[in-house]
Amino acid sequence: MTFDIGFTSFVFIMAMLAIFWRPGGINEAWPASIGAGLILLAGIVSGNDVADIIQKIGGASITIMATIVMAVILESFGFFNWAAVRLATMSKGSGYRLYWYIQILCFLMTFLFNNDGSILITTPILILLLRNLRLKPHEMIPYLLSGALIATASSAPIGVSNIVNLIALKIVNMSLFMYTAMMFIPATMGLLFMSCLMFLVVKKKLPEKLPAAAYDLEEQFFTTNFHPLKGRISVETKKKRTLFMLKILLFVFAMRCLLFVASFFSIPVEWVAVMGSTCLLLWRWYQLGTNPVDILKKIPWHILVFAFSMYVIIYGLHNTGLTTILVRIVTPIVTQGLMQASLIMGGLVSILSNIFNNHPALMIGTITLTEMKLDPVTLKTIYLSNIIGSDMGSLLLPIGTLASLIWMHILRQKKIKIKWKDYLHVTLIVVPLTTIVTLFLLYYWVQLIFS
Repeated sequence: MTFDIGFTSFVFIMAMLAIFWRPGGINEAWPASIGAGLILLAGIVSGNDVADIIQKIGGASITIMATIVMAVILESFGFFNWAAVRLATMSKGSGYRLYWYIQILCFLMTFLFNNDGSILITTPILILLLRNLRLKPHEMIPYLLSGALIATASSAPIGVSNIVNLIALKIVNMSLFMYTAMMFIPATMGLLFMSCLMFLVVKKKLPEKLPAAAYDLEEQFFTTNFHPLKGRISVETKKKRTLFMLKILLFVFAMRCLLFVASFFSIPVEWVAVMGSTCLLLWRWYQLGTNPVDILKKIPWHILVFAFSMYVIIYGLHNTGLTTILVRIVTPIVTQGLMQASLIMGGLVSILSNIFNNHPALMIGTITLTEMKLDPVTLKTIYLSNIIGSDMGSLLLPIGTLASLIWMHILRQKKIKIKWKDYLHVTLIVVPLTTIVTLFLLYYWVQLIFS
């Protein structure tokens, strides 16, 4: 047993180091899958454990992949260019107004899709816009950073916006409907606090007046990609394009609502998600004549590999006695009262997320909670405190979430450099305060609805 604990801990630490530093630019799924392979070969995780892992992460993974498919489809319709132009137009030349519209866009994209999909959508949109406005690098960073932070943190209000949240929901036997009832109000208020606080922190670095755009992004995209003889989308006027884009967003919103209806009636939410992405794929095929097969190349399949592999490693830690040790440590804390338990557990998951990434941190925290035989309300409240730590507190460092790693990767691809100093200048103030405020809001909201 001593060997198993030492071996599993060594594999976990080495996998985390490789994920953070990405030697040679390797994808984070590689070190995770190699680590999982070693755990399986050592026999620390059994075949029955693997079956249980697949059962736990299967539905969540399908749901997330389906929503990412919708995000990829938006790009093929020219949504990125269209949205960039809308942001510039609504800002009316004000750098401050642009900040707030970016916050709204990032929140809505995470609400409609998920945090990883939102990063994949909003980051290219913002880069397109900011480069077209010819902003200097130091002027671009506050917009890109604040947008990424709010996009990632916005996965907290509804469980379906984050794959690890969905997986954890399955473990604690909590419906998506109940999650939203308990979490939406306090988490959304926490996000509003976060946006206001970020604005105060970055205000001096934002340009008061925006330069004029270098060229029309919308016209450039549609002229290049939608020749009248090649496609059947009517793009004669910007008004028609806007109407078309709003129809797509309305469809996505309707499918999002159906996820909650499905959860309320105990229908697997992945069925609804797959149905929605399939309909949108067929719609794109009809409108553009694009074979749906091309979407297979654009889906980030490595997210599934990463989630499964990390779960195998966490199961290895669980099987070697880690959660038993954590239960002994945490039980005295939980018995002190719900407020203290929520604050301490939310803070603990925040710290673990920034050290080990929020996927393993939330998984460890959730499995530990299920071993403590807590009453349903206490279990769910502390679980939601863990979510706040995982989705918000994890943003203190740029390595705390998978979405942050994806964001950093996109910036590197686009040759945009952001230093840790620039990142920490914002997060050292914003993230701890936001996490604490949101944990307090959650506690008082739960007291209100269960009183």
